[in-house]
Amino acid sequence: MALIEWKDEFSTGIADVDHEHQELIALINELHDAMSGEDTTFTVLNFLGEIFVHVSAHFALEERIMRECHYDLYQEHKDDHERLLDEIRDIMDDYEENTYYNDADFAEHVEKWFINHFKNLDARLHKHLGA
Repeated sequence: MALIEWKDEFSTGIADVDHEHQELIALINELHDAMSGEDTTFTVLNFLGEIFVHVSAHFALEERIMRECHYDLYQEHKDDHERLLDEIRDIMDDYEENTYYNDADFAEHVEKWFINHFKNLDARLHKHLGA
């Protein structure tokens, strides 16, 4: 079962951004599935690394768009990006050290990150851009 389902309310109206959001959701759902299997440390670390790379590239795209349109909440949005990246790094470190919490905790944590980011900061950016 998918951890996060794509919803129209996540749409920014910017095709590239929406496509990347959908790819990130798919990766997160694959990671969630991998975490519920046996002997998954290597697989989970690979997924986390892949998610980190995709998220970093996605955030760079959003930040470029915000700079180009002189977005008024650029710094707040960028700061949230940095916070999310730091949290992914922390999860990777914890998982490598076998100190990571269980799948249910991970699921709750990830849902809060991305759902809140999509619904709040990305939704406001979308409105600002008039997309």
